[in-house]
Amino acid sequence: MTMNAAINFLLVEDDEVDVKNVQRAFKKNNINNPLHVAGNGEEALEKLRGNGNPPIIPPPQVILLDLNMPKMGGLEFLQEIRKDPRFKSLSVFVLTTSDEERDKIAAYNFNIAGYILKPLEFGQFMDTIKTLEAYWTLCEFPNR
Repeated sequence: MTMNAAINFLLVEDDEVDVKNVQRAFKKNNINNPLHVAGNGEEALEKLRGNGNPPIIPPPQVILLDLNMPKMGGLEFLQEIRKDPRFKSLSVFVLTTSDEERDKIAAYNFNIAGYILKPLEFGQFMDTIKTLEAYWTLCEFPNR
């Protein structure tokens, strides 16, 4: 099942290999929704808010978020968007290599939709994105 093309996604990830893997997994799973990419939390906030540039329209309904990034990491990004009434209801899935309990607790305290450890093998990664797509397809999102 292919999602509604009006739904934008935002990938917040600093590792180019991981960005390419997500893009490949979207393509191989026939997910044709726009996938916007930001290299860290600051860049993601700029894309959401449109500081100096047009914001992503419509705002992304789903964010895939790495935790360990330069400038502004995932937890700091979560703290910022949860304070902003425009973005506090966005569905955020943490997609990270961090298996630290404190990171899991901190992320869930910011009301994330899920915490997913990045699979090291691409086939597993494909399955992870396919499972997420099944979830996204079942979800009803408010009109923005």
